Amino acid sequence: MNMNLKKACLLVACAAFLTGCADKMDYHEYQTYGPDYVFTDFGRTAGFVNNIYASLDYDLLGSGSRASACDEAEMAITYSSIFDYTNGNWSALNPYSWFGYYAPIREANYFLKNGVERDFIDHRYDEDYQAQMKRYNRYQYEVRLLRAYYYFLLVRAYGDVPFTTEVLTEAEANSITRTPAADVFDFIVKECDAVAPELPVDYSKLDNDAAGNSDNPETGRVNRGMALALKARTLLYRASKLFNPTQDKELYRQAAKANLDVINYCSENGIKLGKYTDIWGENNWKASEMIFVRRVGSTTDPEVTNFPISMENANSGNCPTQTLVDAYQRTDGNYLTVEQAVRAGLDPYADLDPRFGMTIARNGEKWPNTNTMELETFVGGRDGAPLPYATTTSYYVKKYVDGSTDISASTGSGGKTHSWVTFRLGEFLMNYAEAAFKYFDSPDQTNDELTLSAREAINQVRNRSDVKMPALPESMDNNYFWTVYKNERMVELAFEGHRFWDVRRWKEGGFTSIDRLVITKEADGSLSYSRTTKNLVWDDKMYFYPIPDSEIRKNPNLSQNAGW
Repeated sequence: MNMNLKKACLLVACAAFLTGCADKMDYHEYQTYGPDYVFTDFGRTAGFVNNIYASLDYDLLGSGSRASACDEAEMAITYSSIFDYTNGNWSALNPYSWFGYYAPIREANYFLKNGVERDFIDHRYDEDYQAQMKRYNRYQYEVRLLRAYYYFLLVRAYGDVPFTTEVLTEAEANSITRTPAADVFDFIVKECDAVAPELPVDYSKLDNDAAGNSDNPETGRVNRGMALALKARTLLYRASKLFNPTQDKELYRQAAKANLDVINYCSENGIKLGKYTDIWGENNWKASEMIFVRRVGSTTDPEVTNFPISMENANSGNCPTQTLVDAYQRTDGNYLTVEQAVRAGLDPYADLDPRFGMTIARNGEKWPNTNTMELETFVGGRDGAPLPYATTTSYYVKKYVDGSTDISASTGSGGKTHSWVTFRLGEFLMNYAEAAFKYFDSPDQTNDELTLSAREAINQVRNRSDVKMPALPESMDNNYFWTVYKNERMVELAFEGHRFWDVRRWKEGGFTSIDRLVITKEADGSLSYSRTTKNLVWDDKMYFYPIPDSEIRKNPNLSQNAGW
C-alpha cells in the first residue's frame, strides 16, 4: 500500500451526481497540505470527506463488468480484459480491486485521526455556521461507515486482508500482516451498530432553517439504512460456506435477524417494493425500494457498450447467457428450456416470468427504442453471428441500459443519468430467505424472532406489481427449494453485481461453463434452436482473489492466497 496521503483540496474535480439535478457532491483531488489547513475550513473538510465517497463501487455493464466474468453474460468485445477471469490468464500480476479500496481506507483513517472534534471557530459568525456544524459532526459517522464498506469489498474478494484503523507510515504499511476475515467481519458489524443511530434516515429532512427550508440537502450520502444493510449483507457472507466451512447455524441465525431488521426498517420508513423496471432508468434513485444508490451521472457508456451491433456506435457488450435465461420460471411454475418448449409446441418466451422481458432482449423484438427494425440475432441476421462483435448468445441486455438513448453520431443527444443500486429491499428479502432457510433447514419454519418464513420472503419479491409470479407452495422439498431460491436470486438480482460473488460464497464449484443459444433461420422462414456450451477455466483457488504480486514483493509479512 502506498501510504502517502494527498491531503488538501484543489478545486479540480470530477463531480458525481448524488442527488437531483441541482444537488451534487464534489470529489476533489488532494495535494500535500497539513491538517490545520484542510480541517479549519468547512469547504475543504467537506471536499476531503466527499473524496472518500469517490471510490464507491459501481458496475454499469461496462466492458469490464463482472456479469461477463460469471454465467450471467458473455462479453462480445473480444479484447476485453474481463476474459482473464475465465480463460486462465488471471494471476497475481493482473490484480483487481486491491489498490482502489485501500486508498479511501487510508483517507478515512486520516480524517478520523485529524479531522474530528474541530470547532471551526473562525467561521462562528457565518450565517450557516450551525447548519455546517451539524453536517460536519455527522462526517465522522459517514466516514466510519464508508471505511467499513470498503473493508467489506476487500474481505469478500481476498478473505484475510491487511487491516488497520491507524494512519501508517510507508514502512509500517509494508510490514503489516493479514487479519483473519472473521475479525474484519466483526469490525464491520460493530461499526455498523455504532454509526447507525447517528446517521439520518432521510437527509432531505435535515438542516432546516428557521422557516423550515432545507439547506440544499445531499441525498446521496450514506444513511442509517445503509448501515443496517451493510451489517446484514456482511453477516450473510460470514455465514456462507466460503467463510463458515462448518456451517455453524448460529451465524445463519444472526444473518437472518439482521436481514429481517432491514426489512422491518424499510417497512417503518416507507421503503417498499415497486415495479421491477423502476430498479434502473434515469430516476431509479427515487424508486420506492432504494436504501442506498450510488449516483454516477450522465453517460452513454452502458448504451455504447451493450446496444445491439446493428445500432450505430454499438458494441454488443455483455450478452445474457442461455444459462441465465434457463433460470426464468414459466408463469405456470414450471422450468422449460427453449428446446423443451419448442418440442412441446410452445412459444419459448411467451409465458416466461415477466422479469425476463424486462431484463433481456431477444430475437424478433424491437429494441432499443431508437431501433427501427426488429432484432435479428439468428445466424446471418443483422444482430447475429458471424458479424464481428455480435451477440454470442442470441441475446442482448436491457437492464441498466437506457433504451431511449440515441448514440448515433448525427442525432445523438448525450447520455442519461445512471445510478448504481448498492442496496435495495429486494436483495434483503432474498438474503433473509437464504439465511432463514439455512438456519431452520426448512423453507416454511418461523419462530418468535424470525417471524417470516423463507418461502414467504421470496413470494413477496415474486408478487411485485409488474411481475405477479405464482406463489411458491408450502412444504417444498429442501433440495428443490434451494434450486428455486438460487434461480430466483439469479433472476431478481441479474446484472446487479451479486452472481459473481454468490457462487463463490456458496462454494458450490465455481463457473465451469456457460450455455449459449444458436438460432438458425431455415429456408421456409422458420427458426430452429440449438444449444452450445462454452467451457470456462475454473480452479478452486479462484474462490479468492490473488494478492497483488507487487504487494507480496514489498511486504515480507504478506502471505499469498492458496494456489496463487
